[in-house]
Amino acid sequence: MKIMLLLSSLNAGGAERVGVSLANAWVERGYEVVLVATFNQGCGESFYPLDDRVRVVWLSQLMPQNKLLKRGLKPFYLRRVMRQERPDIMVSFLTNVNVMSLIASMGLRIPLIVSERSNPLHQKISSALKSLRRRLYPRADVVMLQTKQAADEFQASMPALKSLVVMPNPLPLDLQLSALSVEKPQRIMAMGRLVKSKQFDLLIHVFSQASKQIPGWTLHIYGDGPEREKLQQLIGSLNKTESIFLEGKTTEPWEKMREAQIFAMTSRLEGFPNAMMEAMAMGLPVIAFDCPSGPREISQEGQCAQIVPLDDTQQFQAGLIRMMQDTAYRQSMASCGQEHVFTHYCQEQVLGQWDALFEQLLDRPLKH
Repeated sequence: MKIMLLLSSLNAGGAERVGVSLANAWVERGYEVVLVATFNQGCGESFYPLDDRVRVVWLSQLMPQNKLLKRGLKPFYLRRVMRQERPDIMVSFLTNVNVMSLIASMGLRIPLIVSERSNPLHQKISSALKSLRRRLYPRADVVMLQTKQAADEFQASMPALKSLVVMPNPLPLDLQLSALSVEKPQRIMAMGRLVKSKQFDLLIHVFSQASKQIPGWTLHIYGDGPEREKLQQLIGSLNKTESIFLEGKTTEPWEKMREAQIFAMTSRLEGFPNAMMEAMAMGLPVIAFDCPSGPREISQEGQCAQIVPLDDTQQFQAGLIRMMQDTAYRQSMASCGQEHVFTHYCQEQVLGQWDALFEQLLDRPLKH
């Protein structure tokens, strides 16, 4: 079977990371995979390790260099790639790529799965893109979301969708093989792009207050983004430069997780919080806001992680303090979380769900 995977880019990002992970897993299963980077300017290397057997097509390389021509002709050139490659099935990630893929693939009779990587009803996208999504998504063979909550809301808002499925992200295979037992310092970690929706400013304030009651702990935030300077100024204004650290992006997130004892997530919005799931798999207890969407489902309705009502800063601070001071509670939550995510999100199980979907669309059993 030949799969065409359409991503916006191969830069650092949640969708790119999951896309590369799936591409690697699919070629390992014996499938042919062509990965098309649709919005990358120029070409280069994948930020995440990519199997040599995955063939990459940089759409920008095939197009004229004039920016106005690029914008108008991109669906035409993408359609040319689709016709040349003739994949058995196509998978597209992110709204802008999904819309362009639906336009480019009209009449080609190649099954297309379009996947939203966040809750569509909470996205900040242009009204034009929203309108195109509403008009074009009913043409997709499958519209995919990552959580049941998001899927139920989206189906209610767009009843014309002919097939909507829920598909969680899989745990990366190499994470499943990692050793977990190490001596750890009193360290809390958070991870994500430094943008307003992640609310790292709130986490900094909460930790600043909590550390007054439970001294000796540090907070390490991994990621980069437009809020970095403001966050650094906030840390300085709170006189916490020796206990709160903006660590920048890392290519070794699991190594950093091994060095921490607690994972904290203050997001107002998530599509499917990979970092939370991976932290649980690494044996970290998690405290997170009950934001749309993902934390409640991944935590089994709050049984395997501490889920705090959105915007309840006082309860988040109290929960963080409890984790900081109660070793037995941390260990219990970590054990429950690890068992749950390995049971429900292991790569083999999720890949099996993908295979079942492929077989349904192709109406034939797969061999791998």
